[in-house]
Amino acid sequence: MDRIKITDDLSFSRIVYGMWRLGDDSDTSPAHVQAKIEACLEQGITTMDQADIYGGYEAEEVLGDALRAAPALKDKIEIVTKCDIVAPAGRYADARVKYYDTSRAHILASVDHSLRLMGVDKIDTLLVHRPDPMMDHHETGAALDEVVASGKVRTVGVSNFKLHDWTLLQSAMKTQLVTNQIELSLSAHQGFTNGDVAYLQERNAPIMAWSPLGGGSLMTGSGAVQDAMAAVAGANGVDNAAVAVAWLLAHPAKIIPVMGTNNLDRIKTLSDAAKVQMDRQTWFELYTAALGQEVP
Repeated sequence: MDRIKITDDLSFSRIVYGMWRLGDDSDTSPAHVQAKIEACLEQGITTMDQADIYGGYEAEEVLGDALRAAPALKDKIEIVTKCDIVAPAGRYADARVKYYDTSRAHILASVDHSLRLMGVDKIDTLLVHRPDPMMDHHETGAALDEVVASGKVRTVGVSNFKLHDWTLLQSAMKTQLVTNQIELSLSAHQGFTNGDVAYLQERNAPIMAWSPLGGGSLMTGSGAVQDAMAAVAGANGVDNAAVAVAWLLAHPAKIIPVMGTNNLDRIKTLSDAAKVQMDRQTWFELYTAALGQEVP
């Protein structure tokens, strides 16, 4: 599988395995989680996407239990995780309201929690999970610089940021933001025209795309998009999911789809997207179906 360069000494696999449902599986045993990771590795998928809030603040520990049971896996994967969402669950059960916290104290504590729960010495990429309307960009930027300087985090980025959020935070940092994880799919394609993709493409910042299957909506029901995907899928001997992911992979902005599933058989086919032939007209056939009309 191809890889995307993040920095001179860090790269991600072209497809990332998203672990937001990891703690929701009926089987969260170390052996079962290891089987998921091994299935990814067999396809060249080495990058794992986490967040402190996943699974009610439990998914990182589920991964950590698997890595503690099979420590050799730590050297075979890259770990992305996120912080700043505080919800009334898990260790924040006493919170009166769901809110965002980009304070220095919260970021530093979150990094230490994540390292301990996952049982690793370093986070490859830490993302600020959501834009915080109360963010003091000087404090947040300095805190992100600090966790990199400490050696606990290799690189930092953001998630769900608009270009003005990115530039505000970056203006107060010495460290370069390396990625923005945003929603992108055939059912959430606005980023291709509203500036989200163009801004990051201009800066050569790889884009991580969450929910590339539209939260499963692209795989259910019927309609023009499903019909268009089915035609491409049939011609390439894959399923519709592979086509939806291939549509993102074909874009020159270095989009990295984040694929989340607990089904081991589906995990074993995540790399099928690389088998799809996606020329420009095929890309626009799918885009036209998603728009519901031809392009102007």
